[in-house]
Amino acid sequence: MQVRRIGPELVEAAADVLADAFEGYAWTTWTVAADRHRERLAALFTLTIGTVGLPYGDVWAALDADGRPAAVAVWMRPDRPVPDEVWAAVAARDAELAGDRYPDMVAAEAACAALRSAEPAFLLASVGVRRDRQGRGLGGQVLRPGLAEQDRAGVPAVLETSSPANVRFYERVGFAVTGSVEVPGGGPTVWAMRRPPGGDATGGPRA
Repeated sequence: MQVRRIGPELVEAAADVLADAFEGYAWTTWTVAADRHRERLAALFTLTIGTVGLPYGDVWAALDADGRPAAVAVWMRPDRPVPDEVWAAVAARDAELAGDRYPDMVAAEAACAALRSAEPAFLLASVGVRRDRQGRGLGGQVLRPGLAEQDRAGVPAVLETSSPANVRFYERVGFAVTGSVEVPGGGPTVWAMRRPPGGDATGGPRA
């Protein structure tokens, strides 16, 4: 299994991995319309990777022998800020793709604002493993290069998750919970997590 940065030629394939991994996930179920749900997820992840992840962050994939992504991690970097006009374009497209759940998406994002710090940090925007490849350690493998980049930069890494199982997974690679919110109206619980710089690429302390 090769883990490497990917380019535009694998955007759709990487988005398909994330759509597969996030189908049934609490956050996306709450914020993305049920009709054509999988199609909407694939389009949202294509937007994220192609418009934000590749130009301004790092997108890593674990590739099978045939070059097909099995796991994907999308990181945003503190040294490559996304221009406001790009975020505005993404938000406009999000409004279309979320369908009738868009007001809930906006409300959920507003509820999570209190969890977010202004400190410079690597943001783990998305990570997912194709469901038929889960349970084989690919999530940890695809995260290692981004964690190593974070350690070299000497700044924290942050993320948000809506899965208790994910919280436990991220704790194993060095993250700790810094806060949580319950999205109003019956939405999911969201946990914010932070990993300080200085751990090794698997999350353990350096000797």
